[in-house]
Amino acid sequence: MDYLLLIAGLILLFVGGEFLVRGSVNLSLHLKLSTLVIGMTVVSFATSAPELLVSVNAAFKGHPDISLGNVVGSNIANIGLVLGLTAMFFGLSVSQQSYRYNWPMMMIASILLYMGLFDGVLMRWEGIVYVLLLIAFNYLIIYKSRKENRDVIIDDHDVEEARVKPIGYGLFFLVLGGVALYFGSEWLINGATNIALDLGISERVISVSIISVGTSVPELAASIVAAFKKEKDLSIGNLIGSNIFNILAVLGISSIIIPIEAQDPAIMSVDIFWMLFFAVFLYAIMRWPPRDEILKWQGALVLTGYVIYIAILFA
Repeated sequence: MDYLLLIAGLILLFVGGEFLVRGSVNLSLHLKLSTLVIGMTVVSFATSAPELLVSVNAAFKGHPDISLGNVVGSNIANIGLVLGLTAMFFGLSVSQQSYRYNWPMMMIASILLYMGLFDGVLMRWEGIVYVLLLIAFNYLIIYKSRKENRDVIIDDHDVEEARVKPIGYGLFFLVLGGVALYFGSEWLINGATNIALDLGISERVISVSIISVGTSVPELAASIVAAFKKEKDLSIGNLIGSNIFNILAVLGISSIIIPIEAQDPAIMSVDIFWMLFFAVFLYAIMRWPPRDEILKWQGALVLTGYVIYIAILFA
């Protein structure tokens, strides 16, 4: 029964994430936000909604290691698994904004998480700082995008097709996606926790592997679809934006509700350093000549790094 709950939860998270992306993009186009901003904000927020619900749910149920492991593991999976797979099959374009503004913000958020957990507890005031920083960053990129009028990622046909559909279409899928994510997170947490107890596996290992990959499925779907449609900048924006959101919003909101304690020391001594490693590695391949794209062999290299991490995790 626990395995059925786990699988059903993963399926609902995938469906809910897809519905949220569809509804969010529709609403954003009606509100005349640039598609570059859609990638960094709306799409990344929508695809990170599973992480938010899973982490908040786990915090409420007294499983802080699942809250932390889910975010750290998802950030690792977003780069190592999602970006690695997408780049390996399609290659990815890299804009100047990705490495000049968005990546530095992701790195700042990652370092802030390490500093916040240095004493073993993410306090409410730290969560408030995270959320305020996220609001300020999004204000800046929205302002910058509107000033520069960069509406260049989704082609005109896709934009017009989305605008033709009424705003109620977007609202419908937002609500439907939210319901699917709620039940998906409930079932995923219950199934994964029970399986971990039965197999004698720690909540930290389950959270940074199975749960984090499950909650990263929407990012994988959104990135592959974007790359397939030649909207490769949207893939990068979605993944970097999701990693920023995971730390500043998911853990920020979770720690405001209830302070989060890192009970398993391996999260701080092992997993968070892997997260920082993949963040630095991402910058290196974004700036590796040619500097405007991530090549397929580089994607394979990133994916190999993720496979090594998972192998060490279960060794």
